[in-house]
Amino acid sequence: MTYEEVMEKLEQLGSDQTKKTFARHGAKEPFFGVKVGDLKKHFVKEVKKDQQLVYDLYASGNSDAMYLAGLTAKPKEMTKERLNEWVRDAYWYMISEYTVAQVAAESPFALECAREWMQSDDEMIAVAGWSTYSNYLSITPDDGIEKEEVRKLLNKVEKNIHMEQNRVRYVMNNFVICVGAYYKPLSERAKEVAACIGRVNVDVGDTACKVPVATAYIQKIEERNAVGKKRKTCIC
Repeated sequence: MTYEEVMEKLEQLGSDQTKKTFARHGAKEPFFGVKVGDLKKHFVKEVKKDQQLVYDLYASGNSDAMYLAGLTAKPKEMTKERLNEWVRDAYWYMISEYTVAQVAAESPFALECAREWMQSDDEMIAVAGWSTYSNYLSITPDDGIEKEEVRKLLNKVEKNIHMEQNRVRYVMNNFVICVGAYYKPLSERAKEVAACIGRVNVDVGDTACKVPVATAYIQKIEERNAVGKKRKTCIC
């Protein structure tokens, strides 16, 4: 498929209802409102063959095309320079928290990017940093994870979460959940932090979204005997 063919088909698959939903969550023009399921169904197999097409789609600034780029990027081929370009252009959380973070987490620069981005004063870049680290935990064997660094990050969340920027609070809460769910050596510490921070308030705008309560979420994972079970990929 060519860039023009992809963009034309994206426009055909877009719907007013999905567009309204995405707009309420923070998407801005240009975008068509294509469901993620339709992106996977109609494009991934073809677009994945052409990584230059992937890069061109992300550079379009069209939110649907940017998300598709994340689904079809080959993380091992991403340079750190390109990842930094992507995170700078991720203007709303669906792109920063999911698209960029998931690709970064499977790239050779996962920890480098996570550590740098988490320190940013730019809300969406910081969001990408925390989400990258969370995704990294979900796919990395325990012996490849730096235990003391994760412990320090949990301590930071415990101390600072309620003072952070809006969406950063959301991903910090998710980080606690991911430690509790995917990293068994600090699962108990994650439960302590979850109990300490309690319910985290995040302004989700005019949507029905809710912030998961970390204690309850981790408990459900424990009840399924799934603590420490890793994912094969975090790109979805």
